[in-house]
Amino acid sequence: MRLPFKIDLKDKVAVVTGGGGVLCSCFAKALAQCGAKIAVINLTEDKAKLVAEEIINEGGTAIGISGDVTDPESMKAAHAVVNEKLGPCDILINGAGGNNLKGTTTKEYFFSEDLEGKEDLITFFDLDPRVVESIFGLNFLGTLISTQVFARDMIVRKGIIINISSMNSFNPLTKIPAYSGAKAAVSNFTKWLAVHFSKVGIRVNAIAPGFFSAIQNRPLLYNEDGTPNDRTKKILSMTPMGRLGEPEDLLGTLLWLCSEGSEFVTGIVVPVDGGFSAYSGV
Repeated sequence: MRLPFKIDLKDKVAVVTGGGGVLCSCFAKALAQCGAKIAVINLTEDKAKLVAEEIINEGGTAIGISGDVTDPESMKAAHAVVNEKLGPCDILINGAGGNNLKGTTTKEYFFSEDLEGKEDLITFFDLDPRVVESIFGLNFLGTLISTQVFARDMIVRKGIIINISSMNSFNPLTKIPAYSGAKAAVSNFTKWLAVHFSKVGIRVNAIAPGFFSAIQNRPLLYNEDGTPNDRTKKILSMTPMGRLGEPEDLLGTLLWLCSEGSEFVTGIVVPVDGGFSAYSGV
């Protein structure tokens, strides 16, 4: 993987939650290339260890740990392993998150005839509050809990926290109310936490990716023949740069926020979206 530029993170410890995923594994590898020692935390331990092995094979230092960001005791256990094997955390990437299809409506718009209760139709009225709660738990509480556990080490270390929000946090997308609301909470929390930690030297910012093509979401974006589906065509028509993002498109922003070049930057949510948020559609 080629970095847009390098920063010096030698002897720094970076913890990446959700590090087994496409975007966050890319973050972990980029920080490792800059000299950081990486703790990859993922709910599925095998995925965490696989990313750690890839970093080690490239000459870096990394460990893969199982951790559930919604469970304080699980994260405390992961924290103990990180401190024992790598040392106290300097950089925390709160990347664990995601949506659940059961928290998604079938249609973009509701019509009165949808009340007829068709079996293959999920309307707003069919959304399970327990599923919505789990989506908020993973995205928002997962960010809060991980920060509670790892930020204690940062108080005397001028730590850096980067939360992963979404373009949904600015303007909610159709069909995914729970995920949009949860990411809005992450963005709001980023600003609150930046103010709260400002007197102890901890900087808190967030990255808000636009639409990115990854293995997990390809079935949602493309038809079986590989062509963009109708929703993806709509996305591309609203993205001035005319394409979906690639994980590497996020690395410049990540490295800047982890560098001395952003020492006076805290409490911001940076869109990386190809101009999606700037375009009105006309």
